[in-house]
Amino acid sequence: MMPISMAEPGEPVTIRRIGGKDEVRQHLAELGFVVGGEVVVVSELGGSLILQVKDSRIALDRTMANRIQF
Repeated sequence: MMPISMAEPGEPVTIRRIGGKDEVRQHLAELGFVVGGEVVVVSELGGSLILQVKDSRIALDRTMANRIQF
């Protein structure tokens, strides 16, 4: 497994694992990041990642994004 920051921009990937404390995993789940879900890295700006999950685009800093693995 690799962190989402290693994914190629524009290529859909399936989430296989979400790490971190329970509160962090719950927060990411509320944003739509769930195991088995599909995510696309749209772009990388200033160390943050713009991710598309379902019909939304969400910006996460690299530390938070690295908890999402595919």
